[in-house]
Amino acid sequence: MTDLNAPSVQHTLDIAPPLLPAKVLSSDAEAIAAAHELAAIVRSNAAARDRERQLPWSEISLFSQSGLGSISVPRVYGGPQVSFVTVAEVFAILSAADPAVGQIPQNHFGILNSLIGSASDTQLKTLFESVLKGARIGNGGPERGTKNTLDVKTRLTADGDQFLLNGRKFYSTGALFAHWVAVKAINDDGKQVLVFVPRGTPGLHIIDDWSGFGQRTTASGSVLLENVRVSGDLVVENWKLALSPNIQGAVSQLIQAAIDAGIAREAIDESIRFVRGRSRPWIEANVERASDDPYVIADIGKLKLELHAAEALLRNAGRVLDEIAAAPIDAQSAARASIAVAEAKVLTTQIALQASEKLFELSGSRSTLAEFNLDRHWRNARVHTLHDPVRWKVHAVGAWHLNGALPARHSWI
Repeated sequence: MTDLNAPSVQHTLDIAPPLLPAKVLSSDAEAIAAAHELAAIVRSNAAARDRERQLPWSEISLFSQSGLGSISVPRVYGGPQVSFVTVAEVFAILSAADPAVGQIPQNHFGILNSLIGSASDTQLKTLFESVLKGARIGNGGPERGTKNTLDVKTRLTADGDQFLLNGRKFYSTGALFAHWVAVKAINDDGKQVLVFVPRGTPGLHIIDDWSGFGQRTTASGSVLLENVRVSGDLVVENWKLALSPNIQGAVSQLIQAAIDAGIAREAIDESIRFVRGRSRPWIEANVERASDDPYVIADIGKLKLELHAAEALLRNAGRVLDEIAAAPIDAQSAARASIAVAEAKVLTTQIALQASEKLFELSGSRSTLAEFNLDRHWRNARVHTLHDPVRWKVHAVGAWHLNGALPARHSWI
């Protein structure tokens, strides 16, 4: 039996994609405008790409060329350093058009933020400069077959004046499209490091074997590392992040929440379009149009209210991050950032799932036909919201407000 969710062609891509000239945006307004412009292009073929599992190569190239890939680069390194409010909105805009295009650069942004406080100034200059020129960073962190997400088996071992990197990664979103693969590994001292491996390095193999039923075109598959020889120049000592309070996890989660908000936006808008243009009214409603059914009207109203509440918490979380990032970060401010983002993530998760499921109830049987591919919204919401259990975010919020307990310090809160 054919697996319809499996990659149409399971291939390995070992060479780097072309590095195309990229704009450098100068303001938050330019970033928002660029996101809307790109979203209009991305949306046109999103349903077909999902149906046929066609990876968004040209769309991701346009993302980099537009300058959106460098909007979080600090001003001191030549970037626009837009606000976290804007970063979240950019991801929500793109994810409404196609959440795969929103998710592919998510780790790129999370990794860039994690460099502050862990990388040397030379490393920061090298990586930020390459991003400003259009380079993309892919993820090589999570592994399968480990005790939990913090358990890393990949090893970086000294070999003369260089190092050898060996291991296997999965859930490597963005790696297939990347110019750098950021690989988490344990060094000879037993400490976690982040190794930036240029694409095309011998022994680095990226395998397109992602078969999830949602987010099908993110290519979130495997990275195989077989005696990959690297220099110490781009071995970032990211174990240092655990030594002092930071907002690395909150920033990563803010973007995850924004992706879910985008999925919810589009699912609700799809419901409205379908009800207005294709649905038949229920016989007992005694109306000419489905859009005049009082129960449908009420449900759309509820969905919009819940979406707006989630978006309000998302904007608030961005403002909290902007405020905290502008001052020295201590344990309390870092915790406040994580809790603000967790509150937003709870609501964006709930509305993404609810809106994408309610779409069918409101639109009727016809909306389930394969020609519309509307189930992609629920599939995308269901898969993406599994990144980290929202039940633990509810617990963290309650523990903070009730007992003043600080949330854990990692990338998932």
